[in-house]
Amino acid sequence: MAWGTVVHVAPGQPTQAVCVLGTETQLDVYSSAPKGSTSFSITASPGVVVKVAHRPPAKKSPTGSSQWPLEPGLDVSLKLSAASESTGDQQVQISYHGPAPTPVEALLYITGVEISLSADISRTGKMKPTGSVKNQRAWTWGPRGQGAILLVNCDRDNPNSSAVDYQDDHALLSPDLEDLSLVTLSTKTPGDFFSKHQLVLHVAKSEMDKVRVFQDNGGRQPSRYSAVLGPGRPCHLLELPGGRRSAHFYVEGLAFPDASFPGLVSLHLSLLDASNPELPQSLLFQDSVVFRVAPWIMTPNTQPPKEVYVCRLFENEDFLMSLTALAKKAKCKLTVCAQDESVNDRWMQDEMEIGYTQAPHRTLPVVFDSPRNRGLKDFPIKCMLGADFGYVTRGPQTGSVTDLDSFGNLEVSPPVTVGGKAYPLGRILIGDSGYPSKESQEMHQTLQDFLGAQQVQAPVRLYSDWLSVGHVDEFLSFVPAFCPQGFRLLLASPRACYRLLQEQLKEGHGEALLFQGVKKKKQQKIKDILSDKMLREHNSYVEKCIDWNRAVLKRELGLAERDIVDIPQLFKLIKDSRGTPKAEAFFPNMVNMLVLGRHLGIPKPFGPVINGRCCLEEEVRALLEPLGLHCTFLDDYYAYHVRQGNVHCGTNVRRQPFSFKWWHMEP
Repeated sequence: MAWGTVVHVAPGQPTQAVCVLGTETQLDVYSSAPKGSTSFSITASPGVVVKVAHRPPAKKSPTGSSQWPLEPGLDVSLKLSAASESTGDQQVQISYHGPAPTPVEALLYITGVEISLSADISRTGKMKPTGSVKNQRAWTWGPRGQGAILLVNCDRDNPNSSAVDYQDDHALLSPDLEDLSLVTLSTKTPGDFFSKHQLVLHVAKSEMDKVRVFQDNGGRQPSRYSAVLGPGRPCHLLELPGGRRSAHFYVEGLAFPDASFPGLVSLHLSLLDASNPELPQSLLFQDSVVFRVAPWIMTPNTQPPKEVYVCRLFENEDFLMSLTALAKKAKCKLTVCAQDESVNDRWMQDEMEIGYTQAPHRTLPVVFDSPRNRGLKDFPIKCMLGADFGYVTRGPQTGSVTDLDSFGNLEVSPPVTVGGKAYPLGRILIGDSGYPSKESQEMHQTLQDFLGAQQVQAPVRLYSDWLSVGHVDEFLSFVPAFCPQGFRLLLASPRACYRLLQEQLKEGHGEALLFQGVKKKKQQKIKDILSDKMLREHNSYVEKCIDWNRAVLKRELGLAERDIVDIPQLFKLIKDSRGTPKAEAFFPNMVNMLVLGRHLGIPKPFGPVINGRCCLEEEVRALLEPLGLHCTFLDDYYAYHVRQGNVHCGTNVRRQPFSFKWWHMEP
C-alpha cells in the first residue's frame, strides 16, 4: 500500500511539493490561514485533481460556489494524473477570503512523479502495481484475497555447491531465478529529480534474516545480480537516473513459517527528501509489497504417486522384486537406495516426509528430513536435494530424539470438511502420548511448532505411545475410494480379526494354521489363538487405544462409521527397555501398507489357509476391492516385520501436489 505525506502552504511564501501518482497528498490549508479568513477557493493546473471535504460528517461544497468554509474539520487532498516533465510544473493556488476586499494568495508548485512497486499481488502470475490496489494493507487469504507469495529457495541449482540455494549469497543466471519472486520498480521523474531525492529499498530488521533481495544490474559486471537486502542488510540506497526507468528485483525466502515467524515479510520503498545536505533526509512517500512465505505441504495417500523410495538390503531381494512389479503396475518410478548409502537402515518412511511448496509461478517438491539421524540420515540431503528438489529439516539434530520424532509418526488426511469448515489440503496427524507421565513420549515441540505454523493443514494429535514403536502408521491408513467422500480410513482392528477367526472356527477350520510358510516360525492353530486368554487381554487393551483414536478421527476429520474400514489385525504386548508394556503387531500389520493410486502393497499376513487361500487376505480383498482397489500382498516378514515395521515403514512416496491452491483457503 502506498503512503504519501502532508503538504503545508503559507501565504506569500511559495511551497514546493512532490506528489506520487496513484496517491492522494493531504493539503493543509487551515493551519496557516491568515487571521480573520472565513473561506477559501482553489485553482489548479489541469493535471491536478483537488478534492475538498469536511469531517465528520463529510459535506460537499455548495452548488455553484467555488468557495469552501474555513473550518477545523477541513480535509483537502490532491491527486495528479500525469508525471511532470520538469520540476514544479504543476501549480495549485489557494485564495483566502475574509474581511479584506482582496483575497490573500498561497502558491504551491508540485512535481508529479511516478514511483511504484509491482508484484504478483493478485496471484495470477501477472504483475500489478501495488499503488493501484486500494486498502491493501495486509495479506489476505481466500479466492478473492490479495498479497504476493514468496518461495523458500530451498533447492540446489548449482551442482558445484554443497549448500541449499538460500544459503548462498548469490543468484544463478538461470534456473535459480525461477524459484524467486519478481518485483519491478517503475519510475518516471524529471531528469534532475534524484539530485535532491533518494529512493531506499528496505525491510524491517526483524525480517531481514527471512528474505533476500537481488537487484538485476543488467549487463554490468562483475555480476549481473547482486544481493542488496538480506541478513545484515536491512536497507539499500538505489542509484537511479531521472526520466522513465524500471528496475527489477528478485526475492527469495530464507525460512519457512515457524513458531517465531508467522510467514509475512514486507518489502518497502521509501522516497526521501535530500535537498538540504545539512539536514537529515525526510520521508515523503512509501510503498510496500507484502509477501507471505509459501508453506510446506504434505500429500496424502489419495494423491497420485510419482516416485517410490526403498532401501536395498541383504534380506529383501524378493521383496524388491515384488515391489518393482507393483510400481510398474501403478506406472510409478522406483528409486532404490544402495545398501552402502543407507548403512543398512531400512526405515525409509521414518527418515523423511516428501511434500511440496508452491507459488503461482512455481511448484517445488520439498523433502522434510526428520531428526532421527540413523543410517539414512544423509539420504535426503545427498540423494534428493538438487535442482528443482528442495530440502528442509527441523528438530534437535543430536540427543533427546525419540521414536515419535520419526516420520512414520507423521501422516496427513485427504481433504475433509468438519462442521462446515473445509480443510481442502487435509489435516496433519501426529502421534502423541495421550496423557503425560514419566515414561510418556511425544513428538519434539520444534517439529510440532513447524507443522502448526504452516497453517494450511491444521494438525490433529492422536494417541500412539501405547505402541512399541509409537507411530500412527501402525494403526491407520487412508486409501482412495469410489465414493462421495473419495477415500476410506483404514483402522487396525483386533475385534474384526477375532470375529473372522471365530467364524472360521464355527465352520470347522479350527486346525488351520497361522504363519504357515514362514521359515523358522512356530505355527499356531486358529483354536489355540482364540483360546489364548492373555492374547485376548492384550488385544482388548489395544482395541481401547484404537477406539480412542477412532473417536478423535471421527470428530476432527468429520467422519462417520461408513467412512471407516476395519482391517483385521492382532497385537501383542512386550515390555520396552523401561519395563513398560507396549504393543506390536502379532502378524504382519496389514494396515501398514503402501498406497500407489488404486494399487495397494499390503504386508502378507500369513494367515490360516482355508480352501487354498489365506482367510486374512481374502477378508481384506472383500473389504477393499469393492472400493475399486487392487490388493497385492508382499512378503515383508523377515526384512521388516520381525524388526517391528512393515511395508509402509520401509518405503516412501513422492506424490503429485494438490490442484487446489493453498492461498485460496481460509485457515
